[in-house]
Amino acid sequence: MSNTVEAQAFSLPATDGYALAATRYPATGHKRGHLVVAPATAVPQRFYRRFAEHATTRGFEVWTLDYRGVGGSKPASLRGFEMRYLDWAEKDLAALVAQVPQDAPLYWVGHSYGGHALGLQPEHARVHAACFFGVGAGWHGWMPIAERARVWVMWHVLGPLATRLWGYLPWSLLGMGEDLPLGVYRDWRRWCHFPHYFFDDPALPDMAQRFAQVRTPILAINALDDLWALPRSRDAFMAGYSQAPWRCHDLNPRQSLGHIGHMGYFRPHAQALWDDSLNFFDGARDGLATL
Repeated sequence: MSNTVEAQAFSLPATDGYALAATRYPATGHKRGHLVVAPATAVPQRFYRRFAEHATTRGFEVWTLDYRGVGGSKPASLRGFEMRYLDWAEKDLAALVAQVPQDAPLYWVGHSYGGHALGLQPEHARVHAACFFGVGAGWHGWMPIAERARVWVMWHVLGPLATRLWGYLPWSLLGMGEDLPLGVYRDWRRWCHFPHYFFDDPALPDMAQRFAQVRTPILAINALDDLWALPRSRDAFMAGYSQAPWRCHDLNPRQSLGHIGHMGYFRPHAQALWDDSLNFFDGARDGLATL
């Protein structure tokens, strides 16, 4: 991997004017396309730096950001900070997509929530192809029994108690990532009670229709040791992309890369997966991607 990439940090106004921390990684050599990285919940953009740098060596100009309330985009205190979970897709990522020049094809890498966010983009038709890592429906019933119990305790005991005390979810104290704004916690908790996530939420009756408008080719990669996004959870969510051509790759880490879980897709030992996604994008650009 080349270490010559000079990342360019910049301030990005979201569609409602909120100031976001974002980064552009210029492509090395001939630019083959632009690539937007949509992070998982509570994960700052710096987590994806190695992937971004690797993609630049393949000719992709990479764009990342911190969602509002996370990393460089969080306020001095999350207590009293108001937002919805959907804001990350509809206001933050939408602004990043609008920022990307239209001089080359646009691709999308979504990690967990980042796979949900594509269907919420007003300009989803600009995305030439997408690769999702660890996308799932979030419902505890798709998880193994031990993980179901752990998640149940989080949603019904630890989460309510912690948010009452702090005014936000101190996710970092649970070793789960960065702290989460109260609005994100409340929306996430609600949708995770439904087998098909927000598609089952009666308060969001247009969600299925919105996702059915997406026609972007998608490759969805899920590790068999990703307890939060096993293949059955992925399939439950991906059914919402009802008109998009997509295929799945079920990764058995014991046979190849070692432990992946929900976060290992973007750790250095998973570089082979990065190349799988970039090869998929190359195939989509050249009209050779098979779905």
